[in-house]
Amino acid sequence: TPWTLPANTFVMARSDAIYAKVEYMGEILIVAESTIGRIAKEVGMENYKVITKIPGRELEGLEYDHPLEDIIPLQKILKSYHKIVLADEYVSLDEGTGFVHAAPGHGPEDFEVARKKGFPVYSPLDDSGRFTEEAGKYKGKGAREANQEIIEDLRARGALLSYSKITHRYPVCWRCKTPLLLRATKQWIIRTSKLSSKALEEASKAKWIPRWGLDRIKPLLENMQDWVISRQRFWGIPLPIWICKSCGHRIVIGDLEELKAYGASEPPEDLHRPWIDRVILRCPKCGGAAERVPDVADVWLDSGVAFYASLGKGGLERFKELGPVDFVVEGHDQTRGWFFSMLRSGVIVLDSVPYKSVLVHGFVLDEKGREMHKSLGNYVEVSQVVNMYGRDAFRLFVLSNTTWEDLKFSMKKLDEVTRDLNIVWNVLLFAKSYMEIDGYRYSEDDLEKLSDHLRLEDRWILSRLASLVDGVTRAMDEYRVHEAVNMLRDFLIEDLSRTYLKIVRRRVWEEKNTPDKIAVYATLFKALKTWSIMASIAVPHISELIYQELVRSLYEGAVESVNLERWPDPLELARFKDQELERVFEKLREIFEALASARMNAGIKLRRPVELCVIASSDKGFLEAVAKASNVIKEMLNCQQTIPMDLSEAVGKIFVRRAKPVLSSIGREFKGLAREIISYIEARSEDIARDLEAGVIKIPVQGGEVTLTRDHVEIVEEPLQGYSVVKRDWGYAAISTRVSEELALAGLAREIIRRIQVMRKELGLSLTDVISVEIYAEEDVARSIEKVKDHIARETRSASITIKRSSGEVRGSLVREWEIDGEVFVIGITPTSNTAQ
Repeated sequence: TPWTLPANTFVMARSDAIYAKVEYMGEILIVAESTIGRIAKEVGMENYKVITKIPGRELEGLEYDHPLEDIIPLQKILKSYHKIVLADEYVSLDEGTGFVHAAPGHGPEDFEVARKKGFPVYSPLDDSGRFTEEAGKYKGKGAREANQEIIEDLRARGALLSYSKITHRYPVCWRCKTPLLLRATKQWIIRTSKLSSKALEEASKAKWIPRWGLDRIKPLLENMQDWVISRQRFWGIPLPIWICKSCGHRIVIGDLEELKAYGASEPPEDLHRPWIDRVILRCPKCGGAAERVPDVADVWLDSGVAFYASLGKGGLERFKELGPVDFVVEGHDQTRGWFFSMLRSGVIVLDSVPYKSVLVHGFVLDEKGREMHKSLGNYVEVSQVVNMYGRDAFRLFVLSNTTWEDLKFSMKKLDEVTRDLNIVWNVLLFAKSYMEIDGYRYSEDDLEKLSDHLRLEDRWILSRLASLVDGVTRAMDEYRVHEAVNMLRDFLIEDLSRTYLKIVRRRVWEEKNTPDKIAVYATLFKALKTWSIMASIAVPHISELIYQELVRSLYEGAVESVNLERWPDPLELARFKDQELERVFEKLREIFEALASARMNAGIKLRRPVELCVIASSDKGFLEAVAKASNVIKEMLNCQQTIPMDLSEAVGKIFVRRAKPVLSSIGREFKGLAREIISYIEARSEDIARDLEAGVIKIPVQGGEVTLTRDHVEIVEEPLQGYSVVKRDWGYAAISTRVSEELALAGLAREIIRRIQVMRKELGLSLTDVISVEIYAEEDVARSIEKVKDHIARETRSASITIKRSSGEVRGSLVREWEIDGEVFVIGITPTSNTAQ
């Protein structure tokens, strides 16, 4: 930075370094001894000679002449300060000569050393970055424009050994990215460096979420600098400081009344510049005219007092009554900004931290983890996202992300969130449709009255609801918003939709309003009502929809809006909590997945009933889960019987273990005997697999014996004929693959009958009303329906059932499309008579 040389005041050196006088081309150079080799290489020095060595501490006070003193007037003023100063913390021996040129007017480190030594601070640059008269020859030239000229002037005086360009970090303008010029100017400051210890103490009293927020702000507090509160700008809050032109007395104005008291009888309506600059006050000491300083306030002074300024006039006194702000939230960059400035202001004004809790949030980045900028072309308008996906989807996407971590924006993730919200919508439709068809109305004591009719799955979902309320409440109390939102999301998608509703749907399809069916409605209503209240913090629109369409429609005690409801009380729901049952269902979920996989591997769709579902495990927890929830497994996986068995019993019942020879290993070790050994293993594969569980076996070969280990064989597991088996960490799940036509037809008929019964209810038909039915299904399914249509007709009071060749041919007073295990069915029903047949 040659442009700083006109302001050179002293040179810094290290006290603990050894310096050397070096003779080169008739000149004597002084450099740090450890830098000689590097300097010689960089500048091409040859034939140099080290004359003597000097400890760094002995160089202190050594005076020098500035080489440009004759053309820079400022250097004549600074001549008495041209000496070596010891400043170990600012001198590195890894680069340069072991000396550092210091210009206190252009660098904070130089400035600090100058303050400690009592040296003057000069900056011969004006506000536009051009040299002033103090720079002599360079007056009027831009600082960086003068760099090359300064270098040439040094060369002309024989004062330049070498120069080069280096790459290093340097401050630039945040807006236009051009390099900044550092210069010392007179500013108004608050001496906050004296408050470091108190600020540290007070910061620790607040709750920081996450904890590393406090860790990030601590270094700022430990090394707290004085606060420069003035800025040389036009826009901003004018500093309320007036200085008397006659005696220099300073007046600091606190409010409008005080401004009037000092002589501003008609202050301007707008107290910003330029109008406030025209206000002249009367000096209370000499009666002279006092003018306002031209500076405006640092924006952090303005925002730093937001904790009481936001309360309006008299805000500070009001704040003292109310106490610290409960909650502050901002991005993690604000540990250096708003969080810091408010803490600093609080300690200055109140001697205490002004907030109780601080939540730090991350930034939104693009999919590659880059900051979003219009200049990069990766910026996405929020309005664009809202128009495409809706507000709830956008909120759910953002709030599901860990609050204090950066969020990578992704349209794919928004698609996933939208699918989840569609599931919420479908759950609402399911509940509302069936409850309205059956004329259900909710009462707060329903669950109490129906307690004897609550099945295992009802008690489980109510326990999960109690755990949800407890978990979400604690997460929100601790500002872990993402955890709360993800718990709400998982409960409705995984627990309610994908598990509970699949288990209870057949109970809902019963024609009569039995206590068993009403128990489902009461449970489902309670779950959706409670969920909508809590979820309104994240997805307010669909939560309100659930509340209006379901809760207000079916419950007389409902209030006007979900937002007027009280937050669910964890204690009120504690009676439903059953941790053991929840653990059982956690295992059941794994069992469901494994059995579904076994079905898929066998190509057997869920609507086709299977005779057996077998769970084999050495984990008693899984076996107990099967025993306790046998009916649930039957309902979910459409099987006639569930069998839990110990893992030791599974071999030979659902699969066999066989030993398969490892040809490479056997051939390499046994050579000429390999063929006979391989034949022996293949002929007795099950026996060898069983015997090798002990570790090694001996087999007879050509009158002798050889030892086999697990290195010689691969143990493979094969399902027995008639089973599809999958292996999991906890054991095995299997289904019988022998599906009798009778079972398959019975299952198909049951599914169709339930759909027709639902449609009868939608039309408001009585039990004696006769209907005609038209059905479309794929050709192979249609053939099966033909075989059971008489049974379907009897169960649904149908005078006729007609199979149609296309979905468009189906006619009826009510026509609906149904999906049964991935197959599309179109059913139309028409009332034909009110007389029982």
